[in-house]
Amino acid sequence: MTTESDEWRWQDATAVAAAVRSGEVTPLEMVDAAIARIEAANPTLNAVVMRWFDEAREVAIGPPSDGPFAGVPFLWKDLWLRYAGQGRTDGNVALAASPSIAERDSVIVARGRAAGLIALGRSASPEMGTLPSTETTAHGATRNPWDTSRTPGGSSGGAGAAVASGMVPFAHASDGGGSIRIPASCCGLVGLKPSQGRISMQGHGIESGLGVDFCVSRSVRDSATLLDALQGPGVGDTVIAPPPARPYVEELTAAPKELRIGLLDSHPLGGAIHDDCRDAVRAAAVTMEELGHQVELGHPATFDDASFVPRFMAMWAAGRRAGLESFEVAIGRPLTEGEVEPQNWAQAQYADQMTAWQYADALAAVAEFRRGTQQWWADGWDLLLTPTLAEPPAPIGDFVSTSDDPMAGMARAGEFAAFTPALNTSGQPAISLPLHWNSAGLPIGVQLVAAYGREDLLIAIAAQLEQAIPWAHRHPNPERAAA
Repeated sequence: MTTESDEWRWQDATAVAAAVRSGEVTPLEMVDAAIARIEAANPTLNAVVMRWFDEAREVAIGPPSDGPFAGVPFLWKDLWLRYAGQGRTDGNVALAASPSIAERDSVIVARGRAAGLIALGRSASPEMGTLPSTETTAHGATRNPWDTSRTPGGSSGGAGAAVASGMVPFAHASDGGGSIRIPASCCGLVGLKPSQGRISMQGHGIESGLGVDFCVSRSVRDSATLLDALQGPGVGDTVIAPPPARPYVEELTAAPKELRIGLLDSHPLGGAIHDDCRDAVRAAAVTMEELGHQVELGHPATFDDASFVPRFMAMWAAGRRAGLESFEVAIGRPLTEGEVEPQNWAQAQYADQMTAWQYADALAAVAEFRRGTQQWWADGWDLLLTPTLAEPPAPIGDFVSTSDDPMAGMARAGEFAAFTPALNTSGQPAISLPLHWNSAGLPIGVQLVAAYGREDLLIAIAAQLEQAIPWAHRHPNPERAAA
């Protein structure tokens, strides 16, 4: 059959894979349809910054895969990850001029290939993934298909915009401070951040202990099936999450018993929360009570500790310095200040002035925060329910920094993404679900957090909520995305 470019536009990856397996459509037809959608919408959205279309077509007509997502078009994020034979820019203008070509795959890429995913290219990321908006000197601004004057979030903003606009059914994303959950919230998608050590970070680049790899998707079943395909340690991993008791796809039909859920509907450090986000999380709480769960106000006391942030920043700044050093190795020369986004240059300069004691104190602060936070679950709570973000998708330009005020974007990020970074520090799994749309038609995500290693519980409750408050029928106007 001939696949029209819109025929599969809003189907999830599970449906696409089923169509390929049945012979209803060929992998090449799926790839060509996705390429047509990218070419139509990307001039407006700027979600795809590297195109591997010729290679994708060669893979599509090659030997068939028996993986669960055989023939499904996919995008890998333009950050750290290695894909053999292809380059990356990490959102940096110097690397964009001379992309670093990988000699071998990262573990997650190799597993993605084995699962049958066909890579069409790389999706946009801010430089080093630092900000919750995807705007760079190297590639320009990536836009939200629900409202192109607004950000799709970051740092996996290109992935979010690509999936939400129907370019591909799901896409790789990574999360070091909210970068899976933030674009999921901004773009009306499912964004599961796995536990640290659930998916190997081998070949990812800087392993800070904060970041994880996974995806943004349209359905809970896509996330569950992909997690089964990608999870597990790689050679040399030292942080390894306990293996699941059974495949994650089996959790899709597991009705959770009555759960004790803590509700956090205010800013933990006293900042502002937009009414839309508060309304979304309170409505989700009502639905969960109707499903038989117990919801009451409660959250870890560590979230209220403002003293943690300045202690932690030494570790974060050191990561920026290490990232710039890796860029210099890749291009074979020192970077100039003009080749680095202001917030990253400023943090690297701060790292240059740090002492070993300050870095050690940052590591100690992370350990204290992790143990204190996880204790809340050990004390008898099953889940934490929060807004994903403190406000709806922000306007393009809100996170821009200048040399005169290099940390302006980071300060704005702290206001916007108040609920996500804590779970990177604690290492726990968290998921953003598209349970609410505001009066302007913008998606508003709701976040659920489980104890370390309990992705099974998140998938089970997410599947239950997907049935109670379905979102598959919601998508942006294709004409707006391609305008």
